[in-house]
Amino acid sequence: MVYTVLLVGIFYIISCIKIVNEYERAVIFRLGRVLKNPKGPGIFFILWPLDRMIKLSLRTITLDVPPQDIITKDNVSVKVNAVVYYRVMDPIKAVVSVEDYNFATSQISQTTLRSVIGQVELDELLSNREKINSSLQEIIDKQTDPWGIKVSLVEIKHVDLPQEMQRAMARQAEAERERRAKVISAEGEAQAAAKLKEAAEVISGHPVALQMRYLQTLIDMSSEKASTVIIPLPLEFLKAFGKE
Repeated sequence: MVYTVLLVGIFYIISCIKIVNEYERAVIFRLGRVLKNPKGPGIFFILWPLDRMIKLSLRTITLDVPPQDIITKDNVSVKVNAVVYYRVMDPIKAVVSVEDYNFATSQISQTTLRSVIGQVELDELLSNREKINSSLQEIIDKQTDPWGIKVSLVEIKHVDLPQEMQRAMARQAEAERERRAKVISAEGEAQAAAKLKEAAEVISGHPVALQMRYLQTLIDMSSEKASTVIIPLPLEFLKAFGKE
């Protein structure tokens, strides 16, 4: 009898001893009422079977939001997926305020992603992701705050465009490159024309300069190939030689 009581006592003490890790907290319900402060980390005692313990992890959780079919503000159908980083800041709220905080956070992330992306145009979605990520993080964090959840980061991972839209964007990019090439070429022609104008003004005021330029051209032509070059001479050039 004594041994039986001793064994029951040892079993009861062991049942009352609980250990949680450094990154965990234990929410204790005593006769259905939650205790004020979570337990942990380390070893502690509960009054079994009057107490019921629920352990929660305080580590950052990575939530992969599945691809969502979304129509943007300019009526383009896209598939967008994202990743959400969050953690439990208040274990009691995470247990008492919502049935399953992981599932609830996943659902609110999906609906918020669809809502926010639906309010922006495709060009903004592709070029201004930082602003959209910040908006998503702010909205999701505000909605999950009553559950004791802190959303630290939201990032759009991939935007899947229809094949027709990809081809249209490729044509647009090619046309933009051609436009830039033509603009650069026209700017170069304008600069060259301006320089030629300045050179003509200098030569027109100094006839000898035209003669020197002519001789320099002959030197450049003779240095490339051993050939005979016949160039007609303008009368103005001959007059320059006839001056004393």
